[in-house]
Amino acid sequence: MNPSNSQPRRFEEVYGEYGTMVYRLAMVYLGCHTDAEDVTQEVFVKLFRKTPAFHDKEHEKRWLLRVTANLCLDQLRSPWKSQTVELDETCAVPDLGGNDLACAVVNLPKKYKAAIHLHYFEGYSVEEISQILRISVSAVKMRLKRGRDLLKIELEENV
Repeated sequence: MNPSNSQPRRFEEVYGEYGTMVYRLAMVYLGCHTDAEDVTQEVFVKLFRKTPAFHDKEHEKRWLLRVTANLCLDQLRSPWKSQTVELDETCAVPDLGGNDLACAVVNLPKKYKAAIHLHYFEGYSVEEISQILRISVSAVKMRLKRGRDLLKIELEENV
């Protein structure tokens, strides 16, 4: 079976547009470059295996974010992940800016990471985050508030 020339171009276009966003969200969830790269790759493999029909670019973007979040949560729940040992306890997130805020977000409990990242780094509204994460609007608001509170404490300790 010969793949058409449009398929590789489509992949390059979509990956070029959303690859960094998918990687950043995976990095926020997982805190490990290699795991984030693996999830990013798996997200795009799923996209091109399933080739879902999207209404518009925003629908495609939200689908990619939802799949990324699901794959990250699956990886965090994996028995394999619970038996691995982190070799480096320090936070090194140059792809997120490498600053104290990005490091603090990566170190948040997983419950708050996605909401904080999607709102402050990707610019999504509370309602949009609710749809992406499939949780209630009030749950998003609470995660944002508690996440901000934890970030404030973390950043004040580092000053």
